Amino acid sequence: MHPLTANEDFRLSFWARVREFAVPPSMIESATARRVVGDWAGACAAARVDVDLDLRAAGRAHGGQLVAQVRADLRHLAPDLLRWHFPRIGPNGLLRPGLTVSLARYGPAATGGGAIHLVVRTPPAWAGGGQRISLALWAPSEPGAGLHPHPRPDRRYRLDLHRHLWDVRRAGELLKRSGRWPSHGNAAHAGIPVGVDACAVDRWAAEAALLLSAEASPGNVVAVRLTRRHRVLLNLGPPDEAVGGRAVPVLPDAATWVLPDLRLLHAGLVDVERLHPLVASALRPGGRPAGAERRPSGSEPRRLVECRGATHRIAVVNGVLAPLDHDPGEIRREELLGALGGPEVPCLQAIDEAHRHPENLEEVRARLDHGDTAGACAAVETLLGPDVLVRGGALRDELETAARRQVLHGLYRTGLAGCGPLPSTKDKRRRVRRRPRHANVH
Repeated sequence: MHPLTANEDFRLSFWARVREFAVPPSMIESATARRVVGDWAGACAAARVDVDLDLRAAGRAHGGQLVAQVRADLRHLAPDLLRWHFPRIGPNGLLRPGLTVSLARYGPAATGGGAIHLVVRTPPAWAGGGQRISLALWAPSEPGAGLHPHPRPDRRYRLDLHRHLWDVRRAGELLKRSGRWPSHGNAAHAGIPVGVDACAVDRWAAEAALLLSAEASPGNVVAVRLTRRHRVLLNLGPPDEAVGGRAVPVLPDAATWVLPDLRLLHAGLVDVERLHPLVASALRPGGRPAGAERRPSGSEPRRLVECRGATHRIAVVNGVLAPLDHDPGEIRREELLGALGGPEVPCLQAIDEAHRHPENLEEVRARLDHGDTAGACAAVETLLGPDVLVRGGALRDELETAARRQVLHGLYRTGLAGCGPLPSTKDKRRRVRRRPRHANVH
């Protein structure tokens, strides 16, 4: 195994974190259960995908044949799989904001600019609370999509040529179209600059041919975007074909890079059982993914605290975290002493610290960042109990900030919010960035 570069080590850590928190097993199970019984709208709801589709209006405007095609695709859409493969940004692995991605193209002009697109959109960053996605139809004649900054389908981030990333009928193609890992030798041979690794060079020619065919391009040249400053022109025709000033198609991002799951498996940072079941089945044919591990539902956390020369126990009792080795009268006296500014016993100090800065704060924060409010609340309840009233501190700040962000997203959805970031003086951790807000991570 080759040594990892610093950049590659960061990318793998980034994707490992995304795979842990971005698409929780509960979402996959709920969305799958709805999809297999034909409830595509219920599957979308389970995967936090808002449906902005009016199929009756689409039928009146574009005909029943197009609507029939759309319905067929919706029945086979796995919204949780789409979320799994959706473009993301650093440093926290959130969905790339303000993006419109084409899933499919319909109509007599399906190979040209007049096609009707089934698209998914992410809100702008300032309205990204809850990490929700919206599903809609888009036609070239549409002026926009409310407050969305980029309503037109992006030609770099497109999935209409990569149905295996969202369509269950094509999910088995994933391994074939994911590229080989490692591909450093191939990359160097192709003249790719040093520091840009994990390129799916072995797939570029085949994917470029698919792109040229879909676009009915008059030439044989495709641009491959590696970084903001580095592009490669891939020529499938005669060696001396000139591009001139002609615009050339851009190879989709999904075809440019090796699948992150393959890189994680190769590095030993994830087990196949913890991947999305459709991904695991495609990458390990014949295997039976067992699903992600879970904490035992009936277990209660216990902590040991050195208190007044003895080892005392803390556990969840009657729905809240409580000391087990102090009688109620002593606890009331100590709480009154603390309220008056005096020192509390170490057991109460430990409980107060657990409320304000719990040991699983990073997990709670990550789940809130990715919109998994239920998972975040479950993590809090596991430590503090289901009936806890969270005290002031870092944990409460995170919960309140997440709630405000979801309210702002709701205002954005209804068109009642103006453009701008959420005002917050407590969310200081997001102001310190080691990488740009929209850093590309492949």
